[in-house]
Amino acid sequence: MEEVANKVVFDLHQNYKQIHQKIYVRIINLPVYDQIRNIRQIHLNTMIRIGGVVTRRSGVFPQLQQVKYDCNKCGAILGPFFQNSYSEVKVGSCPECQSRGPFTVNIEQTIYRNYQKLTLQESPGVVPAGRLPRYKEEVTGIYTNNFDLSLNTKNGFPVFATVIEANYVTKMQDLFSAYKLTQEDKEEIDKLAKDPRIGERIIKSIAPSIYGHEDIKTAIALAMFGGQEKNVEGKHRLRGDINVLLLGDPGTAKSQFLKYVEKTGQRAVYTTGKGASAIGLTAAVHKDPVTREWTLEGGALVLADRGICLIDEFDKMNDQDRVSIHEAMEQQSISISKAGIVTSLQARCSVIAAANPIGGRYDSSKTFSQNVELTDPIISRFDILCVVKDVVDPVTDEMLAKFVVDSHFKSQPKCATLDDRSVFNSQDDGQAYVLPFDPKIISQELLKKYITYAKLNVFPRLHDADLDKLTQVYAELRRESSHGQGVPIAVRHIESMIRMSEAHTRMHLRQHVTQEDVDMAIRVLLDSFISTQKFGVKKALQKSFKKYMTFKKDFNAIILHILQGLVKGALELEMASDSTANLSHIDVKVEELQSKALEYGIADLKPFFTSPEFHGPTSNWMRDAA
Repeated sequence: MEEVANKVVFDLHQNYKQIHQKIYVRIINLPVYDQIRNIRQIHLNTMIRIGGVVTRRSGVFPQLQQVKYDCNKCGAILGPFFQNSYSEVKVGSCPECQSRGPFTVNIEQTIYRNYQKLTLQESPGVVPAGRLPRYKEEVTGIYTNNFDLSLNTKNGFPVFATVIEANYVTKMQDLFSAYKLTQEDKEEIDKLAKDPRIGERIIKSIAPSIYGHEDIKTAIALAMFGGQEKNVEGKHRLRGDINVLLLGDPGTAKSQFLKYVEKTGQRAVYTTGKGASAIGLTAAVHKDPVTREWTLEGGALVLADRGICLIDEFDKMNDQDRVSIHEAMEQQSISISKAGIVTSLQARCSVIAAANPIGGRYDSSKTFSQNVELTDPIISRFDILCVVKDVVDPVTDEMLAKFVVDSHFKSQPKCATLDDRSVFNSQDDGQAYVLPFDPKIISQELLKKYITYAKLNVFPRLHDADLDKLTQVYAELRRESSHGQGVPIAVRHIESMIRMSEAHTRMHLRQHVTQEDVDMAIRVLLDSFISTQKFGVKKALQKSFKKYMTFKKDFNAIILHILQGLVKGALELEMASDSTANLSHIDVKVEELQSKALEYGIADLKPFFTSPEFHGPTSNWMRDAA
């Protein structure tokens, strides 16, 4: 192909040789796409196309292409000899003087070409569960073999090492190219963004199979959208990524949340604290077998650049390993000075970490630092701390149990062919049992596209008015934190609030931060700060910051459940007193509902009475009752 291309071009344009000596043909979008682990003997000497993550690359070296030799006896120039990649071309005798040398390479007339070796590892999503990633070199090209002595001495018979001579190399995942958005996708996203309750819908759509935990879902949603990175004339950089720490009792779905983000987020890399060493998280230095040079190999934080790094079992990490990510979490770079390599790698990623308290359970009578073996420097680098306590509460426990049972029931294989919204009960008596189906939840595929679109197209800007409110809240928080024993409030927390405001703006596809976004950021930070306090201090703080903390909190599900319980109780009472009564309505006093709701810190019932939960089709039988 290259011979024909050269002939055609040089015939048509004689002077083109002055620009380029040779024309190369590159083959792209080969129709058959092979996996690294499926390459076999049948692929030898054929053109294949594979993909993966580049884990190592050598420098660019000159490689002999056409070599000419000088005969040292008679001075004749021999050649050109075409050099292949596997064996060195040797001259037998000089055709001029018939001597057998010595011969030296004519450096001026020898033609070189650039040579670089890449090591390609299988993409994280392709590796089967529980298997090690396979390695292969290069991308689209000819799969070929070369003789490797080390393999033969081990096995006692000729075995060949294989490489791919690349014809075309391209970046598969330029930032978010995993999702090429069509025009229909963009129209659907714009339509979604016009919904005034889109923020609440997105938060509800985060891990919909996990019940409750609205604070964690809000934190993860903000981290997935991310704030706006600031780069002042390329000299001073402020991160836009939001770091989240989930700390709490076992069985509160912390690891499930991380697994969810791994599947939904862009460029998400999952690792666990015990299985991750400092070099595994940052970067390792290896000796290249070909060039004998020291080369760098990126760890989890480097691979997650422009994405999310998920660290489970964060408390089980060694202190030395944990210190290595201090720089990555704030400056978002990793400085290396090993084996003569002094450099800095980019690690512009959000860190979402999950940890368990000392002894397994969070003790509200102790301070935050007594509950967890983490130092203040690392805690202050987290923008949001979510303390999850497994509290015994009859109402929420009953709602959780019902949700879990319904989820299992809905997932039964025998029900797979039935409509999502209604499945038959286990007695198979033909009675359709309607499961709670929430139309507010966005499909996961659309949510991924929405996040991609928002990150690529929305760059939020702040107003002066917003900053005044943030300054005031920061001053109040500093005053409170000096008395309390929770997390110390530092200047970083102002930046955290700004980042969260921008992430909330991006969630609504707005270009300017509004008062609503600032209020949401203040609420999340206050929730985070107050959840780390001792039980006694917490109540007082909740009271003093109440005006900020109830912003856009959704208590409707709890109130609805309390109301259902009251109606059920009243119904049983009526039936007990008169079993023949034909009841058309049940009376429930608003005061009674109000007093029950107050036990859960809910003072205002107005939002509930205007909500779709109260007016929806499933609560027709209760509206009369209320």
